[in-house]
Amino acid sequence: MVTPTVPPEAITPPMTPERAAAIASTFDLHALPPDFLANPYPVYAALREREPVRAMPDGSWFLTRHADLVAVYRDAATFSSDKHVEFAPKYGTDSPLYEHHTTSLVFNDPPLHTRVRKLIMGALTRRAIADVEPGLVALVDRLLDAIEARGQGDLIEDYAAAIPVEIIGNLLAVPHDERGPLRGWSLAILGALEPVLTPVQRQAGERAVREMLEYLRALVADRRRHPLDPQRDVLTRLIQGEADGQRLSETELLHNCIFLLNAGHETTTNLIGNALVCLHEWPQEKARLLQRLHATRDRPEQHEAVLAAAVDEFLRFESSNQLGNRRALRAAVVGGVPLPEGALVTLCIGAANRDPAVFADPERLDLTRSDNRHLAFGFGVHQCAGLSLARLEGRIAIGRFLARFPRYALSAPPVRGGRARFRGFVRAPFVTEG
Repeated sequence: MVTPTVPPEAITPPMTPERAAAIASTFDLHALPPDFLANPYPVYAALREREPVRAMPDGSWFLTRHADLVAVYRDAATFSSDKHVEFAPKYGTDSPLYEHHTTSLVFNDPPLHTRVRKLIMGALTRRAIADVEPGLVALVDRLLDAIEARGQGDLIEDYAAAIPVEIIGNLLAVPHDERGPLRGWSLAILGALEPVLTPVQRQAGERAVREMLEYLRALVADRRRHPLDPQRDVLTRLIQGEADGQRLSETELLHNCIFLLNAGHETTTNLIGNALVCLHEWPQEKARLLQRLHATRDRPEQHEAVLAAAVDEFLRFESSNQLGNRRALRAAVVGGVPLPEGALVTLCIGAANRDPAVFADPERLDLTRSDNRHLAFGFGVHQCAGLSLARLEGRIAIGRFLARFPRYALSAPPVRGGRARFRGFVRAPFVTEG
C-alpha cells in the first residue's frame, strides 16, 4: 500500500489574495506569470469583482462574468466567430495555421458554419452515439486491464488521452494502425491557439497542419472509393453532403476533418484527467461519489444520473477549454461597458463557471450540484456539436475507473500543460492502491 504523497498545494500552488489582486491589476493575456497558469481562479475572481469587462493593453476586451458571456454568445449577429481579421497578423495569411483555423467549423459564421454543423450533427445522432457506447466500454476496460496488471500508470498517457483519440478515430473510420500521430498533431495545432505564440509552437503547428492534410487527402480519396454508412461515418457524410446538394469544398472538407479530430481530443482528455486529479484533491467528494455510485449500482438510470451530475461539475470546476473569442461587427454594450466596432473580445469560460452570481459556493467542488448552467460547451449557435459524445466518454471513463480503482492515489505531483486556453495535465502518475 502506498501513502499519498501529493498535497493539493503541489497540484495548484496557493495564491494569496494580494498576489491575485496584483496580477489582476495589470492583467495581460500576453504576459501571464507561471503562478497564474498553475491556478488562475483567484485572478479570475479579482477581475470579476473589480473589472469584469477589462480593457486589455492590446485594445481587446476580457470578460469574466457569466451573464456577460451568455449575452455575447446569444448575440451572434453582433459578435462574430470568424477569425480572418484576428488571425491574419498572428499567423500570416499564407500560413497553414491561418488556412486551417479560418476554415474550421468553430471559427466561422454562417453559411459555412451552418453547412458543416448540419452535416456533423446528422452523423452524431442519438442512435449513432448509442452505437459508440459498447466499443467505448470495451476500450476503457482494456486500458484498465493493462493498468491493473502493472498496478500503476499515468492518468493522462495511459488512460485519459487514449480514449478520445480512439473514439473520434472510430467516428471517422481512421484505420487503427494509422492513429499514432493523431494526438501529437492535435496538441501542436491547438497549442498554436495560445495567446502568445512562440516560434517553436508556430513551427510545430504548421508542420502538423501540413502532415495532417497530407494524411487526410489519402484517407478521403479512399473513402470516396469505398464509402461507409453516412448515418454513422462522419467522414462519408461530410464527403457526400446533403441531398439538396450542400457539399463542402475539398479545402473545407479537409480542414473540418482536422477540426473534428482535434476538437474531440484534447478537451475530452482534459475532462477525464482533470476529473480524476480533482477527486484526489477532494477526498471527501470522492468518498461521497463512491458511496452514491455504490448505492445506485443496481439502478442503472440513477447510477448514470449520479455520474452525469459529476461530469458536469468537473466541467464547471475545471473547464477543459478556458477561453473563447469573438469580434464585434458593430458597436455594442456589454456589462454596461461600450465596445467599439471591431473590438476583439475574449470570453473567459473558466471565470464565468465560478461566478458566485450563478453558482453557490463556486470555489467548492460539489458533485451533487443541480441546475449546473456551466459554459464549458459554450452557448447558443456555436455550442459544442459533440457535447453528448463528450459527456458519454466522461461518464464511462470516470465511472469505470472508480469502480476498478476506488483507492487510487497520485504517486507524484501531476504536471500541468502550462497553457491558458486549454487547461489540463500532461502527466499524472498514480498507483491503483493508495
